[in-house]
Amino acid sequence: MIRNSLALLLAATAMTAPLAAQEEGEKKAPHHEAAKAEAEAAWARAPLEETEVRHRDSVTINGRAYPYVASAGTLTVRDIEGKPTASMFYTAYTLDETKPGTKRPVTFLYNGGPGSPSFWLRMGSFAPIRIRTTSPEFVRPAPYDVGPNPDSLLDKTDLVFLDAIGTGYSRPLGDMKPAQFYGVDEDVDVFSGAIQRYVTKYGRWMSPKFLLGESYGTLRSGALAYQLQERGMALNGVVLLSSIMNYGYRQPGLDQVYLNYLPSYAATAWYHNRLTDRPADVATVVAQARAFAVGPYMSALAKGQSISPQERDQIADQMSRLIGLSPDFIKRANLRIDLPRFQKELLRGQARTVGRFDSRYLGIDTDAAGERPETDASSDAISGAYIASFQDYLQSTLGYKTELPYRLSARDAAGWTWNWKHKAPDGSQNNPNTAIDLGAAMRANPYLKVLSMNGYYDMATPFFGTENDLGHMMLEPAQQANLRFTYYPAGHMTYLNPEALRSMKADLSRWYDEAVSDAKSSTPPVPPSGQGASRTNG
Repeated sequence: MIRNSLALLLAATAMTAPLAAQEEGEKKAPHHEAAKAEAEAAWARAPLEETEVRHRDSVTINGRAYPYVASAGTLTVRDIEGKPTASMFYTAYTLDETKPGTKRPVTFLYNGGPGSPSFWLRMGSFAPIRIRTTSPEFVRPAPYDVGPNPDSLLDKTDLVFLDAIGTGYSRPLGDMKPAQFYGVDEDVDVFSGAIQRYVTKYGRWMSPKFLLGESYGTLRSGALAYQLQERGMALNGVVLLSSIMNYGYRQPGLDQVYLNYLPSYAATAWYHNRLTDRPADVATVVAQARAFAVGPYMSALAKGQSISPQERDQIADQMSRLIGLSPDFIKRANLRIDLPRFQKELLRGQARTVGRFDSRYLGIDTDAAGERPETDASSDAISGAYIASFQDYLQSTLGYKTELPYRLSARDAAGWTWNWKHKAPDGSQNNPNTAIDLGAAMRANPYLKVLSMNGYYDMATPFFGTENDLGHMMLEPAQQANLRFTYYPAGHMTYLNPEALRSMKADLSRWYDEAVSDAKSSTPPVPPSGQGASRTNG
């Protein structure tokens, strides 16, 4: 969350930088060199030897106590010649007395960014310890409500949370530069190496294996599932939480992004009671918005400037009834409502904005007449609580010690840039879209299960975009049966809503049981006649 605020701050600073640079002249050069030297020294302090601390505890899930070992440490990733290239920090939770060679499932979890560490998932979702949040409001300052998590997944799987290189305590080693890890394929390669290292070190090759990525982590998962399979590690399942599999449509001049956002706008307008004919439940208005998006709205946008005035008026009126903005505003925006405009306009009359990561959250701007929100209320509301509670847990409970600073975003490092080029399974380059990779992995592995979990109020990675991306993997019916969707009354971090978290845990429990059971079956799963990808509401 904080990564976006930092990015906005850096962008604003960059606007005023040229004049200041001219006035300062050569005075800034020594400071720049010192900062660069300090950064290089920080890389050098990353541990070449793998580290680990352990802490025993217990959590009660469904009335049963589960003793477990919580560990924090580093994995040394090496290239094909054995040269150390990176040190990846992790936190793992395994049932006590788990032995090498066990057939108990293990799941690798990570956040996205790109450039984000994984303490969001680690402190908020399925670990046996979590920070408890309730209403979509600013979390009160410390002390925070941190304690055992009865909705932990530990009863179904061991959990390993991984921090991307350049985030948290994860660092390049030796003469390796950050840029060698900052890219779609570069990032996938080091995650593949770290997962293989963990599986080898702790004897988990016989364990059913799962990935659970959030946000950009889902794009990572698509390519990672394919690459691990190519390297001899066939997965049992992939969980996609708040997905963005395809960045290709987020380009100027393309209309798909407006189609993707429309159902999320409708859900948000429903939540804030901005609809004149408000249905009884959010799923109903979402279904209406889906039908409108792939029908009249898609057709209207495809006509561009050649659309007739009559059709323009008709579409604006239909949109207004679905998303709560006036027909006049919609027409002035050429029927194309950018996200910041929607965030600002929906509750402009109340001088409030809606959040990006979670549109249930409300913000207050200094300028109620502005074009876009001045900040993301849903990020501001929880960032401090998550950061502080994780730092305290890591140091006070787990006792992990290091001289390295815990980096909240790789974007804080000097020279940050991300290589967006991606090599698809057929060798072509794309923008990237790793749903193609995931589809290839599912076709090759008839047992690979994929669960897409979505928040209705997530406007960072809208669920209709996920449906579009996964719906174009061109799977045969047998593979389509391995793809499932679930939906929750929450935002990007669906686990912020405790009711949604309970529903997610129940859905995941059933899904893990099916994935492990199907892998033990002697024949591949075959769907009933006519059945494709399933969709359920959480």
